[in-house]
Amino acid sequence: MKSIIHVKGPSDAGPGERQEMLDICRRVLAQSGVERSGVVRIDVPSRGAEEPGEGGVLRPAVEPIVPALQSGSLFGDRQGIEVLDAHSFQAAEADVIVELLEAADPAAVTVVFLTTGTMPVRLAKAVRSLGEVIEVKKLRERDAAEWLTAEIRDRKLKLTSDAAAAMLQRFGSDVAGLSQALDQLSSGQEISRDDVLARFRNRPDEPMWHYADAVADGNVGEALRRLADFLVHGHPLQLMGFLESDLRRRALAAAAPNLETLAEWLGAQSISFPVQKAWRRRGSTSDSDLQKALIALSRADQLLKTAPEDIHRVTMERLTVALCLWYGGKARRAS
Repeated sequence: MKSIIHVKGPSDAGPGERQEMLDICRRVLAQSGVERSGVVRIDVPSRGAEEPGEGGVLRPAVEPIVPALQSGSLFGDRQGIEVLDAHSFQAAEADVIVELLEAADPAAVTVVFLTTGTMPVRLAKAVRSLGEVIEVKKLRERDAAEWLTAEIRDRKLKLTSDAAAAMLQRFGSDVAGLSQALDQLSSGQEISRDDVLARFRNRPDEPMWHYADAVADGNVGEALRRLADFLVHGHPLQLMGFLESDLRRRALAAAAPNLETLAEWLGAQSISFPVQKAWRRRGSTSDSDLQKALIALSRADQLLKTAPEDIHRVTMERLTVALCLWYGGKARRAS
């Protein structure tokens, strides 16, 4: 393994992805022979935060990386450097760090850059040239389910299948939260769904497309649960914007003569996932149901912007049930 590693996470990384990035970082350092006590951690502040120090280039939070890269451990041991939020380096800082990396002794130091954004160009190019990139993909519920199954087995816990499903309902793809929750469960007795739901009250902060997929399938119960989960962390108007974009794609897909035309109308490539998804669903909703959905969205939007907050939730619930009927009705009748 090389001495310079870039752990690249998704831009919308959640707790689960961040934990996986840290786990990779610490595993890399351990495999390089770095003791945990010999790791220098650099938390890079956002690009607009802090003023440069006395040297005029590096900000105080970044300055410790210089002696760490230049001299390594004082006792001759291998030095480890853990750089969090490396995408927040300022351009001038990145230039200094590139020079240090090029001069660093690979036998004396291992440095791991963790990012959920884009590093300055020169630094990113140097890291690719001198080291290697490990990419952490966005975790989905399917990934979390596989992780949970393996973790239950390794911990020798006894969870019913319904209990495991309830764990995913409470935590979504947050494997860090799932891990902490499993720590609280006893290995000596069988855990039921009711046990999980009674013990854990949190709701996952999940992407809106989970809700949209449930609506498209006409699954009222699942859609209402996804709605409740989303509203714990998000605002109804965020969901309205998403639904309006989804309806627009549906309407354009219904009118488009072919996939290429639809992509042109949407201003995207024909191979993009949203375009492909809209095209596959083009016959699932009638023109009259699309018109009903448009009117309902308009009315709901007006209520959310003018009525008291007390009725926002019931407005979204009624809209959800109606959209499940209009979007998923054909699929249910066909089955």
